[in-house]
Amino acid sequence: MFPFPEAIRIPVGDWVDAAMAWVLQNLSWLFDFIGAVGLQILLAVEAVLVFIPWFVVIPLVGFAAWRALNSVRASVVMMLMLFMVGAFGYWQLAMNTLSVVIVSVFVSILVGIPIGIVMARSDRTEAILKPILDAMQTMPTFVYLIPALMLFGLGRVPATFATIIYAIPPVIRLTNVGIREVAPDVVEAAKAFGSSGREILFDVQLPLARPSIMVGINQTTMMALAMVVIGSMIGNRGLGMEVLLAINRVEIGKGFEAGVSIVFLAIIIDRITHSFARNAYQESREAG
Repeated sequence: MFPFPEAIRIPVGDWVDAAMAWVLQNLSWLFDFIGAVGLQILLAVEAVLVFIPWFVVIPLVGFAAWRALNSVRASVVMMLMLFMVGAFGYWQLAMNTLSVVIVSVFVSILVGIPIGIVMARSDRTEAILKPILDAMQTMPTFVYLIPALMLFGLGRVPATFATIIYAIPPVIRLTNVGIREVAPDVVEAAKAFGSSGREILFDVQLPLARPSIMVGINQTTMMALAMVVIGSMIGNRGLGMEVLLAINRVEIGKGFEAGVSIVFLAIIIDRITHSFARNAYQESREAG
């Protein structure tokens, strides 16, 4: 047996610990401020979701499903799924979960689309960011909980922070891909008519890249929902916490109900957002 020489060990972990210690010592005030603001936003979103009665939310979801899927049957099925979440006794916890998902996806879109645009307009930026995005998507999800916990403590804010890091790569990648796949002759035609770079971006490239961007938003939303159970490990209440408690207490029935509720939410969100992406693609083809 030939062990790897200790003398050439690279202490990356020690460097990361030192960097984190410096951040906590010098920038803790900033993360305290971000945490306080983030918590108020999460509480406000949850308050709105809880304030709207369940008998209003369910028909609204059914209407959205009907508009997106153009199917009465699919609309009824999704309303039944959402009704079952309430019938399991998890309505408020589901709204808590949705508040984290909504805020995470909103921030991911707000940050991810501009980064995707910059990547599409610069090959050098794309070459730099691609390995970073690869690392973000392949890194074990539990790793994200460590810096989130150190920077923000326990609760919803660190869970949301970790969710954003985990969920943001798809919207960045697909925004970049969508803009790059716009036909060069279309861009050249816009330039020939005297369009500025800003006009080409907002009037030509982004509308034609909308189907790809919508798919990116769909994937980001699903990845955010996939972090529900993992986020509960650092204090985020919701359906994920119920699954975690059921595992710890070996309560099979409770875990099944909470798990099925998460599945129902995932199916509803996936079908509706995916249909909007498909409709955007069809509209772009018809316009082309």
